[in-house]
Amino acid sequence: MDAQLPRTARLVRMALPDHVCPWGLRARHLLRSNGFSFDEQLLTSREEVEAFKAANGVKTTPQVWIAGQRVGGHDDLRQWLGLKMHDPKAISYRPVIALFGMAAAMALAVSMATMGTPFTLHAAEWFVGMAMCLLAFLKLKDIEGFVTGFIGYDLLARAWLPYATVYAWAEAASGVLMLSGQLVGVASGIALFIGSIGAVSVIKAVYLEKRTLTCACVGGGSNVPLGFVSLLENVTMIAMAFWMLAMHGAA
Repeated sequence: MDAQLPRTARLVRMALPDHVCPWGLRARHLLRSNGFSFDEQLLTSREEVEAFKAANGVKTTPQVWIAGQRVGGHDDLRQWLGLKMHDPKAISYRPVIALFGMAAAMALAVSMATMGTPFTLHAAEWFVGMAMCLLAFLKLKDIEGFVTGFIGYDLLARAWLPYATVYAWAEAASGVLMLSGQLVGVASGIALFIGSIGAVSVIKAVYLEKRTLTCACVGGGSNVPLGFVSLLENVTMIAMAFWMLAMHGAA
């Protein structure tokens, strides 16, 4: 981006009665946040949109002009501004960080509401139960996508395909039972079973066979690499199962 150019722009975006283009709004935000003064033209009918594209030889809206020169659409504007471009195929741990962060916040909040302090042993138990439920939800909302990714490395699912679906429901059931404090033996048994198979599968695929795979732990379509995160999920289930059995036996 040339710092000497006047910070003036023109933005043409689509704003139909039944559809406001989100990329036009994002382009407007980029201009505002980067200190541009700009004229904004709204295309409010399909006829106006098609006429604008034909007149300017473009296939999409929005379109941005800066200092009289056409820059292009939203992505072109980001590139012109020197901003990082979003890569949908890039490796990212953001879904996992968001999930475990939310589970921790929820567990601390419940502990605070019920016991007057966020830092209790129950909060740790609730954190694991909530994390399992959230992970199961992500798997179940796109079960076909999860199954496709899961059978790429899970040993039991590769031998018996229905286990992939069973796994998602079993994780959900175990998490709910752990949160309720009911049928602790059943919940712990489920967690031990699926966690042990999962841990062995990840160790074999990643650390022994050195395969590069995408983790299905947060459902299908994620770009979380298979490895530490999935292993942590399974080891945590195993540890929580032993903990619940110990606490239940002590009670």
